[in-house]
Amino acid sequence: MLKQKELKQISVKERVELFLLLTNIIEKETKNGKKYLDLVLRDKSTSINAKKWDNFDEFVLQARAGNIVKVLGTMDEFNNQPQIKIDKIRITAASDNVSIEDFLPKSSRNFTEMENELNSRIERIENKCLKRIIKEILSKDNFEKYKKVPAGKAWHHAYIGGLLEHTLEIVKICDLMCDIHPEVNRDLVISGAILHDLGKIEELEITNGFEYTNKGKLLGHIVIVANLIEKAAVKISDFPEWLKDQLLHLVLSHQGKLEYASPVVPKTLEAIILYHADELSAKTNAYKSAIIAETTGNTNWTRYLPLAETSLYIPKDFGNTNEFKETLF
Repeated sequence: MLKQKELKQISVKERVELFLLLTNIIEKETKNGKKYLDLVLRDKSTSINAKKWDNFDEFVLQARAGNIVKVLGTMDEFNNQPQIKIDKIRITAASDNVSIEDFLPKSSRNFTEMENELNSRIERIENKCLKRIIKEILSKDNFEKYKKVPAGKAWHHAYIGGLLEHTLEIVKICDLMCDIHPEVNRDLVISGAILHDLGKIEELEITNGFEYTNKGKLLGHIVIVANLIEKAAVKISDFPEWLKDQLLHLVLSHQGKLEYASPVVPKTLEAIILYHADELSAKTNAYKSAIIAETTGNTNWTRYLPLAETSLYIPKDFGNTNEFKETLF
């Protein structure tokens, strides 16, 4: 595992000597006709702009987005934003022993713990057909992808393991709603929760960051998982047609509105619960991430967030739950 100082921890004028992931590279010219390199570099903490002003002819011929590079330079500032002034840069070799996953954010939860939690919850599903279809779809290869991909490219749970973490949150919310409303078909809504975003294993990939695949752009994760359910149901003898339709309705309607890319709106109790559970998990994580990203500033408000349509209040000592409990009680 790579051990080095994170970009977010580096101050202006501080020297930089880091392995970083190159996510964008463009050769540009100043108004005076001087060529320079404009780059975007990242580690698991953040992305940052960087400039290389000279001696880059050989590097620019070899470098591509997705390369891991070794950078030597100084942390600078431009328009109140951090920027690395690069003195030296090279593409890494196998002997450097680094991988792309070293530079992408990861879930703070223990991965084995999450995997065990999911498997345990699947085993508690009483409906044999629903349990079988989940296990059929979550084959070994699919499950390996399921454990790694993010739940989103940028907005929520946008880190390795994010989809699994997001799914487990939704499962807990749905279980709680079933405790409150015993009329709800618990096995059905839990199965929908586990499968609703599974299409993201083919919609997203880990390359020079989190990117949409061609299949993801053409079909989207909702169509992808609906196709997986259709194919898996055929393999299970006597899988009830009505149950398949109910399960498909859950995944097709889970984004809640036609303008949010759901082909149908929620029309069952289970679908309504899943939609709101998905929204609650996604928005809580997104808002929390936005607050964390700006806790080092001199204000107790975030910048305006277009997707939230507001700025967010940053509590004092945010993230210190013990401190919060002491002040609250």
